[in-house]
Amino acid sequence: MDWVRGEKLGFGSFASVNLAVPKRQSSQMYPLMAVKSCGASGATSLMNEKLVLDELKDCPEIIGCFGESFSYENGEKLYNVLLEYAPGGNLADKLKNSCDQRLPESEVRCYTKALLKGLHYIHKIGYVHCDIKLQNILLCLDGGVKIADFGLAKRAGGKEEGFSRYELRGTPLYMSPEMVAGGEQGPPADIWSLGCAVAEMVTGTPAWRCSDLAALLIRIGIGEEVPEVPGNLSGEGKDFLEKCFVKDPSKRWTADMLLNHPFVADQDFGDTENITSTSPRCPFDFPDWASSVTSFSSPEYSPESNFWLSGNSNLPSESWSISPDERLQGLVSHQDPDWAVSDDWIPVR
Repeated sequence: MDWVRGEKLGFGSFASVNLAVPKRQSSQMYPLMAVKSCGASGATSLMNEKLVLDELKDCPEIIGCFGESFSYENGEKLYNVLLEYAPGGNLADKLKNSCDQRLPESEVRCYTKALLKGLHYIHKIGYVHCDIKLQNILLCLDGGVKIADFGLAKRAGGKEEGFSRYELRGTPLYMSPEMVAGGEQGPPADIWSLGCAVAEMVTGTPAWRCSDLAALLIRIGIGEEVPEVPGNLSGEGKDFLEKCFVKDPSKRWTADMLLNHPFVADQDFGDTENITSTSPRCPFDFPDWASSVTSFSSPEYSPESNFWLSGNSNLPSESWSISPDERLQGLVSHQDPDWAVSDDWIPVR
């Protein structure tokens, strides 16, 4: 497909995102797309994302992928992935720009229902997203949501080669206890992250209120503490989050089970009038847009603005025999991240 690169929407450590306009308009193609690009020599993560999206293409709650291409621009060979353009930005921006920096429960229920549909499909196909957070949930013209950024996605039950025991995969504020304590990341980890996202939509603040990374990891990975369930939620909402915030991943509810929970069971975007579109008035009049590009191809690099921590361990990736307190000591003793930075994407207008 021939396309023209448009205005830059955002950029991160490994890739940049621009608007893309097809040279030939078609009824089967969106008039605007987003193109995620990076240098061809470091495109492992982006290529992985494209392969995952191809397998998940039949789910309407997942951002669409239209193909890939290579281009030569300013003397550099680039790898490009053409994606569905979501003009409404992401849920993190919507929350930040709302009048009281929190969302009505009626909206939260609808967003949660859509996210569960997407997660159910992801898990059914055999993948784990590994980085569910508000920044990776994009808004469409009709108010619906799409799960995006599959740079960290992996096969359920699989371990990436070279992944050490002293690394965190994802974003700490959304990270599950089993990931922090033992490096395990299966479908239940996405459900824990979903619970953190729901709590944040309701309160306007992260599920964990902790400014120190070491203290946060200890709270998540050791003991029985779970995020506080917002007091302003309905009884159904509180029960829903309690099903997400179960320390033991084997006892945590699955996406399939949660789809039948009364908090979301009867919710549908078509029945909710409070969710309004943020449609631009012209093709290039769009709100601030942010996303994130992550990579697990190089375990020594920090794709989440220093949130990934590496240890100098030569143990094989399948070795998880250390105790949670030993693992946490290794996690928090090697780097001192800037906790104020929660995302390495810079919104561009």
